[in-house]
Amino acid sequence: MRAFGDVLYGVLRWIGRHVRGFWTGVIAFLSAAFILVAGMVVAFAVLAEEVTEGDTTALDNAFLRWVGGQHHPTLDHLMLEFTALGNFAVLLVLVASVSAFLWMSNHKYSVVLLLLGGAGGFAVNNILKLAFDRDRPSVFTPVTDVMTNSFPSGHAMMSTIVYGSVAYLVGRLEPTRNMRIATWTLAVVIILLVGISRMYLGVHYPTDILGGILAGVAWVAVVVAGLHAVRYFSDRDPSVDAERDEADLHAEDERAVGERA
Repeated sequence: MRAFGDVLYGVLRWIGRHVRGFWTGVIAFLSAAFILVAGMVVAFAVLAEEVTEGDTTALDNAFLRWVGGQHHPTLDHLMLEFTALGNFAVLLVLVASVSAFLWMSNHKYSVVLLLLGGAGGFAVNNILKLAFDRDRPSVFTPVTDVMTNSFPSGHAMMSTIVYGSVAYLVGRLEPTRNMRIATWTLAVVIILLVGISRMYLGVHYPTDILGGILAGVAWVAVVVAGLHAVRYFSDRDPSVDAERDEADLHAEDERAVGERA
């Protein structure tokens, strides 16, 4: 994350030196940031193509058949608890609680990031599910009931977005490196447990989980980049820039008239 941040701010500073205006700077930076996260986007696109063409079906089914043989009443209970960590209600409460803390501690940009990340990620996931329209697994009888399509996993994607965003935002406020490592480790463990539980319960293929994590990471990276762009260029008031540009054009017109005269 530190290396990503260094590259991010390096791009911001370069754009700041060469681009005028608020929205111009933000758009230019988001275009550059998209290139930085293009690897995740490309990986998701390749995986989605393989899934759509059915090339992953044999491996997906083989893995789920193995998972089906590991079922035990105690594990069933544990996995239901783990999968609850990625439920909409739990994530909503987490976002609301962390947003309230950040708002009261005067980190309003962080609240915007968390809300945009969560709401936008939820919308993107539903659009992707409708676009790929993959049926749920039927290798063994699911332990829990589901209603939506399978790819990409909503639990995996939203857990990656919410827990990843919270770890990023809280980690920035923690005073020591060990605390930041502990925060990120906890977030990664939760995301993995949610993904594993969805496969164990028989409601997702492994490629659904992988696709959800890839899409979640890409979405978080774009939202984080957008937040940093807005904060970096926030001193450039769009209305002031517009007045300055209009004044510059008027001065150029006057110079042109004087030269013709």
